[in-house]
Amino acid sequence: MALGSAIGTGLFYGSSSAIQAAGPAVLFAYMIGGAAVFIVMRAMGEMAVKHPVSGSFAHYASRYLGNFAGFVTGWTFSFEMAIVAIADVTAFGIYMGFWFPQVPQWIWVLTVVLLIATINLMKVKVFGETEFWLAVVKVTAIIAMIVGGAALIIFGFNAPDTETATGFATLMSAGTLFPNGFMGLLLSFAVVMFAFGGIETIGITAGEADDPSKSVPAAINTVPWRILLFYVASLAVVMMLFDWRQIDGSASPFVQIFDGLGLPAAAHVLNAVVITAAVSAINADTFGAGRMLYAMSVAGHAPKSFGRVSRNGVPWMTVVIMAVVLLLGVVLNALLPEALFTIIASIATFATVWVWIMILASYLAMRRQEAKKGIDGSVAREYAVPGGTIAAWSALVFMAFVVVLLALSAETRVALYTGVIWLVILGVLYKLLVRPTASIDQKNNDSLLN
Repeated sequence: MALGSAIGTGLFYGSSSAIQAAGPAVLFAYMIGGAAVFIVMRAMGEMAVKHPVSGSFAHYASRYLGNFAGFVTGWTFSFEMAIVAIADVTAFGIYMGFWFPQVPQWIWVLTVVLLIATINLMKVKVFGETEFWLAVVKVTAIIAMIVGGAALIIFGFNAPDTETATGFATLMSAGTLFPNGFMGLLLSFAVVMFAFGGIETIGITAGEADDPSKSVPAAINTVPWRILLFYVASLAVVMMLFDWRQIDGSASPFVQIFDGLGLPAAAHVLNAVVITAAVSAINADTFGAGRMLYAMSVAGHAPKSFGRVSRNGVPWMTVVIMAVVLLLGVVLNALLPEALFTIIASIATFATVWVWIMILASYLAMRRQEAKKGIDGSVAREYAVPGGTIAAWSALVFMAFVVVLLALSAETRVALYTGVIWLVILGVLYKLLVRPTASIDQKNNDSLLN
């Protein structure tokens, strides 16, 4: 699930914007951002082992920070998934344009929305199997691309009409790792953190896992090597193969590079892979948002209709809601096919980072509560957050810093305005409409275990 949502558009398409902003220094941005995300995941994992419920982030926030915090966290995560999914369907339309440039982008977006809605209305097992094989395709492709790209670098392959062999010289084509200075590195974090968005979806699965005390920590502990392999290694190979200054965002940088190297067959294969990755990410985003809205409904934080479950054990109303939201993406792609992705990605970054901030704040509140009661702060010594509360505070400060960074660029500033408006709207709605009738514990969350 975490792979399905996090390894998708942010890496395969959004990385072009990050590369343009920071150049080779973007590799440091992915490592720094990845380290902070790992701390978030470990904090969430510690809480998930104690309280394995669907809609976990909202539950933790509600339990340790108060009902309003749970309300804001749950709705912001759902908003995040919806926005990320719109970005993903937008990227899907762009990918299809590589093969069918004459076909309007919105037609492809409509097609994938209907496909995803159908998959998510089936049994959870069908969804899981579909997501598993989609993830296998993209993970295998990334590894193959890294191996193949490394072979081209080692054997000194030259791109057409160039005199420089691929390798470190190509990576340093601008003469420095920081061609746009330190500010370029900072501005890249807006897209870099968007790329990691959705990785926290694994917490949503805790309520439906057979043994969350083992499966959730095991998945979270693989985050560091996933980041190094899927993000850092793949982008390092990409920038060693092709002058990064020619990456323009007209297609996935992975596809553009192999096309520019005179390897059209590889470009077409990779385009098929990034399309698969986009479908996988949209699929996981829809699942995550649906399960969170279900949890919110049971807690009295969302309309009761969101809690309706089909014979297949699926909260079908939330799937329908997500499909309607994604249809908005069809309209936006018809009206703003060029500028839409950057705007959506920056808004998604705000929502994503806000959810991570709430996870960290909930974890710190939990540790304070346990300290007052004289309880050992970790579920098990071997699964304590590395660095404890100091690491959690450091990650929290970094996440707050990323939110501030959104104000530095005119393209991403809209995300800050949208985020503030969103939080104000949630505050008003909570005050006027919400009458919680249960904790977001979801009455032990036993209705979605089939």
